[in-house]
Amino acid sequence: MRLTTRTNLASRILMACAVNDGQTVRTQEIAEKCNASTNHLLQVVNVLHVKGYVQTIRGRSGGLRLARPMEQISIGEVFRIFESRTPFAECFDTSTNTCPLTKTCRLRSYLSRALEAFYHELDLVTLADLVKGNCGLSTLLEMQPRTPETCKQATV
Repeated sequence: MRLTTRTNLASRILMACAVNDGQTVRTQEIAEKCNASTNHLLQVVNVLHVKGYVQTIRGRSGGLRLARPMEQISIGEVFRIFESRTPFAECFDTSTNTCPLTKTCRLRSYLSRALEAFYHELDLVTLADLVKGNCGLSTLLEMQPRTPETCKQATV
């Protein structure tokens, strides 16, 4: 299984906003920190905004920030939003499926269960789980230097 670029970017955007919680961050800053295209990020930001994960602020001092507490953002939900358009296998898309085995193949049901187990595990992970106590991530994604403090690295 391979995640789409948009899912990957959505994760990066949300983590950048969470690390800088309470601050407005610019898409350009996130693009630079995450080694990503600003244009691609803007498309993903739009989806995250429409779905209620980020709040966007227009204007000179604009940018984005989390629209809800990071403890309430399920990574499984976010992944479903961006991965739902991409069928896992040909047989998952009835409009384009040309596989002659579809009517007798049992693999699809096993794959469906495996995908559901994958998303179930991610449903248990919040954005806070990804960023709190992650000193390395904080160092990489902080937009403004903070007062020197010792980060207490959390164990997973």
